[in-house]
Amino acid sequence: MKGDYQELVDEISALLGTPATLENRDFGLIAFGAHDSDDDSAMDPVRTRSILTRKSTPAVRAWFEGFGITRATGPVRIPAAPDAGVYRDRICLPVRHRGVVLGYVWLLDAEPGPSHERLTAAMEVAARIGELLADEERAGADLSRELRAVLTAERGWQYDMAVAALRTALGPDADGLHALLCVAPWTGEDSPSPRAVPGAAAVCALPWQGPGGRHTGAPDRGAGTTGGDAAPGPDAARGGPARGARAGSAGTGSARGTTTRQGPSAASSDRGYAPGPGPQRALAVLVRLRSGDNLSPATTAAGRLRDTAGPAAVAGIAAPRRGLGELDLCWREASAAARTAHSQPRLGPLAHWSELGAYRLLTALPRTEPDPAVRALLAPAHTELARTAEVFLDHAGQAGRTAAALGIHRQTLYYRLSRVEQLTGLDLDSGEDRLLLHMALKAARL
Repeated sequence: MKGDYQELVDEISALLGTPATLENRDFGLIAFGAHDSDDDSAMDPVRTRSILTRKSTPAVRAWFEGFGITRATGPVRIPAAPDAGVYRDRICLPVRHRGVVLGYVWLLDAEPGPSHERLTAAMEVAARIGELLADEERAGADLSRELRAVLTAERGWQYDMAVAALRTALGPDADGLHALLCVAPWTGEDSPSPRAVPGAAAVCALPWQGPGGRHTGAPDRGAGTTGGDAAPGPDAARGGPARGARAGSAGTGSARGTTTRQGPSAASSDRGYAPGPGPQRALAVLVRLRSGDNLSPATTAAGRLRDTAGPAAVAGIAAPRRGLGELDLCWREASAAARTAHSQPRLGPLAHWSELGAYRLLTALPRTEPDPAVRALLAPAHTELARTAEVFLDHAGQAGRTAAALGIHRQTLYYRLSRVEQLTGLDLDSGEDRLLLHMALKAARL
């Protein structure tokens, strides 16, 4: 397809005797004519930037659009505007199809300029470019529908038919190596054209259930500032540290702790998630790969789409696979990675399924009510206790590291852990009880 555009741009360049540049309606570069002139001024800054960066600046775009190019049906002459960075006069040939502008052909203008007959012939070539762009947009939209059908179908004959239809639409690319990407929450258009996403074979928007449940990661307010849950009282002074804290502080039976970042950090609190956020949307992107060891096409696409979706957006990437037969599994992996990136910022804003560790198991669990043992702990009144328990377990029950991470005194930590045991009925000396508590707290984030 790119070769077709290049041939048509070269045809316009030959007709008008000056290098032409083709951009889409968002001023993204598609093709440009060769510059074989001895006149260095023909390579003005706007054309150079468009070729090198594949886009124009907002000031240049505003200047050009101010001359009505989005509505024009014929050539538009645009004067220079040094303040906007436009140092040469230009001619714009709008590329339209059935009344809709799809792009622009740009030429430098100089006296006496091309004749009316040559401009008319160039507009006929621009109309052929418009047909190509329209065909490509239709193909992209159809492919989005096919991808959506695959990702929403139940396993069985309907899924098999949807995969077959997508394979037909993709052609030879269908048997290649792909990575499926999930960007969420997606607030942009329903299905942006695959042409707008680097390396994308198909793009579609889908419903997405983001993280829900009670937030357990509120910022620590320091010892003695959170009421009864924060400060040690007389019972703590008499009873000493909780059993689990005592074992952890002695270093017996504790695994190697995590690194300096603990799970429920202030950063995760800043992202926040309210109870019952309701359905949202995610963007699914099927990205072509050349090698399973190089996911840069998927990570590049994720970065650009997150910029479009806004600061709250995260992305997840499934394990790469060849062919289309396991796209439903890929979508579960990609969306699970996105959920994890949303609830655990230390793993985001771009999370790879292969790097999720225990979250690969947690995200596969059905969404249910919290385990009865931890339900009381997840109540809003005990947010600080829940966070304390999670940090304690993240640090393998080591009291010293936990107190340092929370910025509290050890005695405050021991008191809070004893309160956790009272609320849950769990024994923090028991490995199974610790596992249940840890899984329940992590699942609540998801």
